Amino acid sequence: MLNDLHKHICVSCEDSRGHLMADEVKELWRQVPDWSWENHHHLAREFKFKNFAEALAFVNKVGEIAEKEGHHPDIKFGWGYVTINLFTHAVDGLTENDFILAAKIDRL
Repeated sequence: MLNDLHKHICVSCEDSRGHLMADEVKELWRQVPDWSWENHHHLAREFKFKNFAEALAFVNKVGEIAEKEGHHPDIKFGWGYVTINLFTHAVDGLTENDFILAAKIDRL
């Protein structure tokens, strides 16, 4: 499995071999321990901020990373919070891309 996930680049979904199996998810999940693994389907994390402006600034930074990587999370935000769900829509489950993006978001 990949090490130093934040250094990797997301691959095209067309190149994906399908969703990860549970043992593969558990191995990669060790590198992004602040994320929860929800329903054996997606990664989720909530971030807290002092106000709406800080939450919006964070969302914009996540958006920049997502665009650069070509891998886009589901984001919900409001006053003082941002919730991010990551999964690969093309395979309706988790791929290495989700863990790479989670690791990059963790570094913000």
